[in-house]
Amino acid sequence: MTKVVGVRFRQVGKIYFFAPGKYSVETGQHIIVETARGVEYGQVVLGEREVEDTAVIQPLKAIIRIATPEDDERELKNREKKHLRYVLRRLQSIILT
Repeated sequence: MTKVVGVRFRQVGKIYFFAPGKYSVETGQHIIVETARGVEYGQVVLGEREVEDTAVIQPLKAIIRIATPEDDERELKNREKKHLRYVLRRLQSIILT
């Protein structure tokens, strides 16, 4: 059996498993983890639990750290920028048609 936590990187999306390592995290907490895309900010959606070794791809990456208020602020600013770019693209396409 392997201890895991379930993490999402978007509000609705796939749940990825990470090893809790030395951290005790609860559902709803934000954490920083290493993924194939680099270091990412995610939210714990499934608390710590044990699953069969065959249910996860080994080796599991561990949580780097629990997110700080600065991480939360940085993530909010990144989301705002992405949303603004989307709105500007939509407005530009409406104006040009």
